[in-house]
Amino acid sequence: MDWKEEMKTLRDRLNAAGYRYYVLDDPDMPDHEYDRMLRRLEELEAEHPEEVSPDSPTQRVGGPALESFTQVEHPAPLESLQDVFSQEEVEEFARRMEEALDAVSYSVEPKVDGLSVALEYRDGVFLRGATRGDGRVGEDVTENLRTIRSIPMVLPEKLPRLIVRGEVFMPKNVFHKLNRRREELGEPLFANPRNAAAGSLRQLDPKICAKRQLDIRVFNLQLAEGRAFSAHSESLDYIESQGFRTIPRTVLSNAAQVNGEIARLGDSREELPFDMDGAVVKVNNLSDRVKVGSTAKCPRWAVAYKYPPEQKPSKVLDIVVQVGRTGVLTPKVVVEPVRLAGTTVTNATLHNQDFIEEKDIRVGDTVVLQKAGEIIPEVVEVLRELRPAGTAPYRLPELCPVCGAPVVRDPDGAAVRCTGAECPAQLHRNLTHFASRDAMDIDGVGPAVMLQLIEKGLVKNPADLYFLTAEQLEGLERMGKKSAKNAVAAIRASRDRGLERLLFALGIRQVGQKAGKALAAHFRTFDALAGADAEELTAVGDVGGITAAYIREWLDSPQSQRLIGRLKEAGVSMDAAEQPSGAQFQGMTFVLTGALERFTRDEAAALIERRGGKTGSSVSRKTTYVVAGENAGSKLRKANELQIPVLTEAEFAAMLEA
Repeated sequence: MDWKEEMKTLRDRLNAAGYRYYVLDDPDMPDHEYDRMLRRLEELEAEHPEEVSPDSPTQRVGGPALESFTQVEHPAPLESLQDVFSQEEVEEFARRMEEALDAVSYSVEPKVDGLSVALEYRDGVFLRGATRGDGRVGEDVTENLRTIRSIPMVLPEKLPRLIVRGEVFMPKNVFHKLNRRREELGEPLFANPRNAAAGSLRQLDPKICAKRQLDIRVFNLQLAEGRAFSAHSESLDYIESQGFRTIPRTVLSNAAQVNGEIARLGDSREELPFDMDGAVVKVNNLSDRVKVGSTAKCPRWAVAYKYPPEQKPSKVLDIVVQVGRTGVLTPKVVVEPVRLAGTTVTNATLHNQDFIEEKDIRVGDTVVLQKAGEIIPEVVEVLRELRPAGTAPYRLPELCPVCGAPVVRDPDGAAVRCTGAECPAQLHRNLTHFASRDAMDIDGVGPAVMLQLIEKGLVKNPADLYFLTAEQLEGLERMGKKSAKNAVAAIRASRDRGLERLLFALGIRQVGQKAGKALAAHFRTFDALAGADAEELTAVGDVGGITAAYIREWLDSPQSQRLIGRLKEAGVSMDAAEQPSGAQFQGMTFVLTGALERFTRDEAAALIERRGGKTGSSVSRKTTYVVAGENAGSKLRKANELQIPVLTEAEFAAMLEA
């Protein structure tokens, strides 16, 4: 078999396996076999890039980041629906349809709570996808939609033009995992799967969207050149035959049946993989739809029934506090078990101290609960008339419940954080960050290894890494003698990274790579930095008053001082690396925009900084040069408006070599 035939065979087999996995929920290929074949296809495509086809599964990972979304005009408008809230309103809708039409049939479908998009195909190949926007003009999110595995890139039938409409959503199980991860990191939780899906689909970097594991259900045929259908259900059957996941639907003939199906859907919504915010009732016959037409805002032939949120009272048994991986203290209310929207609820998030004070939630109170977006239990109100005597307002603890270190409130937000450098709740995140590429760059000691080291009690702070032996590492899963020896060598080599990288690795709040470099260049030694007061710290570029306070607070912590002492004992360098000899770009500020071919953005920024220059995130009159790669957008336009010199990548490379 020659390479061309092998590429086609691999594509076909991988696409067939992906269809069974992502569309049919019936996988027939082991994961390791899929991964092996995908790696082989990637190798062949790297050798023959001119043969990469749009339906290749390798194109699902996300392309380069965009600077903005372009607008798309919808050939067939994406209309919104009129909401109804009772059985009587559904019956009134059916009465109007039956007065205007003969022998009406209705399609009843769950209303996915996501983000509506139109998918356009030309000659059977996916061309473009856009958000609904205002119904007539949306945003081009094609690259993000390519990352959704249940969207086919090539269709069996090659119609000249096909446009379908669907709802992009985040599956419930993915949503729960994402929120658990965000809670561990101390990041704000997504309120519901719709917010999560919308935020993911509108990421300018498709690689972020790809990680969010979005899905889609197609619910309407917008346009099909060369095909005609008499009923909506018939068009969805056709769409399904082309490899799409379509919305579940039931065709019924009268209002009583419709209301019965709406009730059934409401009772079974917990079984669906997506969040459902209602049920859609549509006239099924397409010619009947044309007869009744649309208003200026929505079609007359469909309505969306909205389920009322289920609310129930429960007693507050306790308020407990969890500490996330970034040190944020998150309070939760523990309640008497109550059945709510299909599941048993025993606790609900209280977000922060401000939320608790606003609602005046106390242990012993009776509170009303509901599920935000049918997913996250939340406290709606306190039934003050049922409050027992002797209750007291609740305050978050002043000391971390995990390590006992003082806690502080963010000056720019409501979060309260533990200040402990050795807090066990933050250990895995701190270790992983410490060893990351931009920090101490310890190769072979990633998050999975760190987790094992913590579980076995081998490390309790980053300094403990430098006292590990190869024999200790050999006992870890998937760590043989050679890899253990290499890991220990990588740990030892990291001792000489220099002060700027150490400061970033320590995870001091608001001390990123730029601030770490600036502090190291100014103070030159850790001891000099440790002796600086707030005024001296704010004299350093990239360090403001808030950052200076965070640095001083970290330096004054007994846990931090123990950590630094242990790092010194391990031989970790506390001095700044040698100053770069070149000052070619001294006093210059560069802004990078578009896709660069020879360098990554980080590589280009590092080259600029080594020559004494700075990089900026936005174009202003203080910008010296803008380096513009492929698909440069608003920053290039701004540079032209301000008459800032623009360099091509080739011109930038030549400047580096000068």
